[in-house]
Amino acid sequence: MDIIIGRCGITCQECGAFISTKNNDDAKRKEVAEIWSKQYGSEIKPEDIYCDGCISEGGYHFNYCNVCEIRNCGLERGVVNCAHCDEYACEKLKKFFEMVPDAQKTLDGIRKSL
Repeated sequence: MDIIIGRCGITCQECGAFISTKNNDDAKRKEVAEIWSKQYGSEIKPEDIYCDGCISEGGYHFNYCNVCEIRNCGLERGVVNCAHCDEYACEKLKKFFEMVPDAQKTLDGIRKSL
């Protein structure tokens, strides 16, 4: 399977929602829902934990992905991920990278190879 990199730099194959969807694993969905509910201070239900990857067209996306400003910006600009954007790294990304530094490493690596 090809590695799927979200527009923000998250590697989908490392994401609990993606893993539980690909494996059709209800126990993993429950685990991810519990972790994310605590982590983000929001009630997330196991039935919310479905995702085929940020860049997939059609298919499932985790609920937040539908309103994610980074994802939506990338869609509007027509870039496969933010490393391909002329404004890399914008303020939205810099704020996100504070929470997810591995995403920055991923996108920086892609940017260097362009």
